[in-house]
Amino acid sequence: MKSKSAHLDQLLLSTKQAAEMLAISKRKLWSMTVGGELPHLRIGRSVRYPVGDLQTWIAKNTKGGAE
Repeated sequence: MKSKSAHLDQLLLSTKQAAEMLAISKRKLWSMTVGGELPHLRIGRSVRYPVGDLQTWIAKNTKGGAE
């Protein structure tokens, strides 16, 4: 089994992997996906989350701290 940090070596994450990376439930992830809050793409019937886009989204949505 891969460690959580190994997900960052991949270009696209599954729903389970993206939820683990963001430390949220799969249900919350799906809610944010359907609401258009998170970057994602569809490949056929599968939904995948680009690692780089998620990292950018995190940086843009981080509040507080030194800027």
